Amino acid sequence: MLSWLTRHFPRPLLARPLSADPAEFGDFLARQAAFLAQKPLYDYCKVKAGRGERMLFEDAEFQAALAHCRWQTLAGATLDILAVAEGWLRPHATGAEPALAAALAALGRQGLREAPAPPEERADLDSVAETLEAHLLAQQVAPPAGADRLPMRCEPPLMATLPIHPDQRRGETPAIRGALRFHLVAAQQMIEKSFDPAPLAARLVGR
Repeated sequence: MLSWLTRHFPRPLLARPLSADPAEFGDFLARQAAFLAQKPLYDYCKVKAGRGERMLFEDAEFQAALAHCRWQTLAGATLDILAVAEGWLRPHATGAEPALAAALAALGRQGLREAPAPPEERADLDSVAETLEAHLLAQQVAPPAGADRLPMRCEPPLMATLPIHPDQRRGETPAIRGALRFHLVAAQQMIEKSFDPAPLAARLVGR
């Protein structure tokens, strides 16, 4: 069946060519980090609000708290997405692991720098940006791990700033954690479907 499809339909209908462009990869990672920081948060708050969703999301104080949670979570989400990328690419950068960490950290710093954060959130994002390379280098002490096993740095800031009172979310931490993990694993799957690891790693480390 696959050979018949290949003969009778142009390649673009079957699969988009895999990219090895570092700039495109950086943009993709930034979008995934933003999605990870926002989608589980918004979904959870909407479920908790129930029929009062519209009223809650129109409340100015709630909107401010929601935005603060999103920006705080973005810092951890950026660490997580970069960690996934590093683990996926490291087998293709043997002997150049520190260069890979440096290149990915540079992409992460650019993504955080370009994020449209308000001035009151900018200092925290800039602070995390300075730790990206050290974080990835420390990760390289252990064998590469996938998104299903990596620790999630986005969870603590999300839980600390979630604009739902702790009394109203007792026993729900596993569900929130599961949603974060689901989207992190989905991000890795999208990376694998969109990028060619060997030539991408080579371009990132300057080979």
